Amino acid sequence: MDVKRFLLPILALLVLALPTLSFAEDAPKIKLGYAKCAHCTPMSLTPQFAEGVAIDAVSFNTGTDALTALVSKNIDVAQVTYLHYAIALDKGFDVVAISGQVNGGSAILLANDLEIAPGDWGALKALIAKYKADGKPFRVAASRGNAQDIHMRGAFAKQGIDINKDVQFINIPNPSDHLQALRRGEVELICTVEPFATQIMQAKAAKFFGFPYDQAAGKLTNLILTRSDVIASNPKALEGVVRAVVKVDAHIAADKPALIEVISKVTGLDKAIATGAVENLDPDPKMYRASALAIATMMRDLKYINSDVTAAVEKNLDYRFLEAATGKPKTELGY
Repeated sequence: MDVKRFLLPILALLVLALPTLSFAEDAPKIKLGYAKCAHCTPMSLTPQFAEGVAIDAVSFNTGTDALTALVSKNIDVAQVTYLHYAIALDKGFDVVAISGQVNGGSAILLANDLEIAPGDWGALKALIAKYKADGKPFRVAASRGNAQDIHMRGAFAKQGIDINKDVQFINIPNPSDHLQALRRGEVELICTVEPFATQIMQAKAAKFFGFPYDQAAGKLTNLILTRSDVIASNPKALEGVVRAVVKVDAHIAADKPALIEVISKVTGLDKAIATGAVENLDPDPKMYRASALAIATMMRDLKYINSDVTAAVEKNLDYRFLEAATGKPKTELGY
């Protein structure tokens, strides 16, 4: 008798819960990949902000890994960069952009022994000219082909600095190696990504010069991609994914401690570094057409891609999911 009295309320609760469980099981499923960078880690929150779709969020070491998983159909949605988008289209892959995510995250840092004030491009140009006159290379570094490389090259060009003639470019593929390159005195200037920029400055391995955002590509970094077959088979699920991205962006924009927490949790970084990094991150789900076209043009000019993909970049920006998620027309979403 006592056992029945104990079990009956539990059975009643299970019966009441059945419709919810059934709904969760019936919800369309999307496998989503994201990279383990400071910008990207908020994507790990999308499952808890999703409605009407079950998101399986999977972390990858890099955006390139996430893109590879997308085009090989191991995942349905990938967080990558605008550069990955142009590269994928250049290679003829079937990718469609459905949302932005987070922009910013780039910083230009100078070796500590250079007497140049932050933002003083005139002094920097004069110093580069002196190095050239003295027959010494002024060495600038970035990870070739990433967003910071593009941002730096655009900012240099805007200031009249020819990166092919006036300085010596050093490619350091892994941004985690930027700190040691500065400590060893191997470069005079570096354009790196958060959280490494904050890590370098907190370690006093270099000093801040400026943000490289005054150029045609602006501060664009992350983009959410899918494939046309996923759009055809699961449009409502993709709408749910974009709605979740929009909610996550609103959440981390309003609650910086939440962003710091997720960066530390996913990357294992010290919270002091994550706290500095968030100041240079801009949650923004819009897709900026004009800047995306500028990036594609810059990448072709730099021979990072082989063909003119500007028409494909514009054609494959699909705003319908953002419009549904935000209730705004594409003209207010970066189109």
